Amino acid sequence: MNSDLLKLGRRILAEQPFSVLLGAELTAFEPGRAELRLPVRQELKQQHGFVHGGVVSYLADNALTYAGGSANPGQGVVTSEFKINYLRPAIGDVLIARASVLYAGKTQIVCRCDIFAVTGTEEKLCATAQGTIAPLGAPSKSDA
Repeated sequence: MNSDLLKLGRRILAEQPFSVLLGAELTAFEPGRAELRLPVRQELKQQHGFVHGGVVSYLADNALTYAGGSANPGQGVVTSEFKINYLRPAIGDVLIARASVLYAGKTQIVCRCDIFAVTGTEEKLCATAQGTIAPLGAPSKSDA
């Protein structure tokens, strides 16, 4: 694991107020792949007792973007689009999102992500996502 890349990723995550609010942790960040984990709290659940779909979607979005960003370290990236399939209720103590790069081009990076609900050592796949990540490129003079 590239510890410099992981340190960079954790610094970026710490600069995201929403990620800090949720308590997300970047546990792996290396070329072509990223992993985020999110401890489940009562406040993140919906009325049926499982994690709200918006929280699962957030985790997928961020993991996809980190994976895409790993293809262009030092260059900013943003999510262009993503799709998520919820497979089963997210019931567990922790959610883990594992994302990887499928294709990295100059103008787009296509990534996929699986989200697992974890109880003890048992992982259950609860959602899968695919997205397109767009490199921001170098800032123009007008952006400075």
